[in-house]
Amino acid sequence: MPHFMNRLTDDELLALLNDLESDRAERKESFSKGIAKKARQAVCAFANDLPGYNEPGVLFIGAQDDGEPSNLEITDQLLIALADMKTDGNILPLPVLSVEKRVLKNAEMAIVTVMPSDMPPVKYEGRIWVRTGPRRSIANEQEERILNEKRRYKSLPFDLYPVPTATLSDLSRVIFESEYLPAAFAEDILESNGRTYEEQLASCKMIVSPTDTTPTIMGLLAIGKSPQDFITGARIQFLRIDGIEWADPVIDEQDIGGAVVEMLRRIDEKLTAHNRTSVDVTSAATHEIMQPYPLAAVHQIIYNAVLHRTYEKTNAPIMVYWFNDRIEITSPGGPYGNVTVENFGTPGVTDYRNPNIADILKTFGYVQAFGRGIEIARKKLRDNGNPELQFEVNQSTVQCIIRSKL
Repeated sequence: MPHFMNRLTDDELLALLNDLESDRAERKESFSKGIAKKARQAVCAFANDLPGYNEPGVLFIGAQDDGEPSNLEITDQLLIALADMKTDGNILPLPVLSVEKRVLKNAEMAIVTVMPSDMPPVKYEGRIWVRTGPRRSIANEQEERILNEKRRYKSLPFDLYPVPTATLSDLSRVIFESEYLPAAFAEDILESNGRTYEEQLASCKMIVSPTDTTPTIMGLLAIGKSPQDFITGARIQFLRIDGIEWADPVIDEQDIGGAVVEMLRRIDEKLTAHNRTSVDVTSAATHEIMQPYPLAAVHQIIYNAVLHRTYEKTNAPIMVYWFNDRIEITSPGGPYGNVTVENFGTPGVTDYRNPNIADILKTFGYVQAFGRGIEIARKKLRDNGNPELQFEVNQSTVQCIIRSKL
């Protein structure tokens, strides 16, 4: 459940700015390339809220170490770069933060306000950062245990719910240790790791805790041996229809299950097999290779469907129906949070029903940054000469229609 973020008053900001020992404030003179990494580490540490204040942390850009202004010019470009920390996919799960320009001590500063996460531990580039007093560091094993324990008492999104009928044996240790961990954590963290298998799973939110090894929805979708035994709707239904009407004959169909990576690999195989390439050798001096659909665009829409669909109280799959003139992709669950039927598809308007499934997609390399999938798909379609994307959105489903170029 997202935090409600109150805007801090000038007096509250000044108190944090002047308290040089506070673990709720960090000051940076600028946002240069070298400092940008430290700023993201600070955001990660504030989100983890190791001391348990349950209060926002503040990153001041344009302030010296002593709290005095550095007289940095706060441009729109700088504010956009700071806001990008929220969705660039380097901090997982996605942080809740706001960015604004304020005037403090008669000078402009950029203020990044970060809310404590309901889903710790939060990682930046595969490392869990925490802050105690003025010290910012990578979490040790005991600090990581504290963060895991804190998560048990938060109001969690559905993708972190435990699945009581599942057991530890329903998760693939081989996939977790050989594929997920190396992608999720930095190499130096893994090399110094002394955590048990259960502690590692809990840190990755695959189980409830080291002592309660009940798998979570996220764990089953990421590394489950047969997730559909527990989450019936977590699958993709593919139909290839030879025609343009629903009543036309079906020439290929498959119900695709497995963990998220397996589902996406198998649907990609289907899409590739049916996206027949043609070569035009008459209308130009050079041969022109044409495809009815740019598969990168179709992939983006399917990734969006996997990420944003509802998995709760539904047995409905994601449906990918390929007609002779179009592909229809239907996702269970309407818009969520800040996204409404009216503003759906508007650039910059996004929210996350399943923030931890976002973590899975980013970790396995299917998503590079968040909130951009629809725009990427639109550009790929324009570049290929396809008609514009069409959406039909209501409170129970989102349907995307991709029309063929040929």
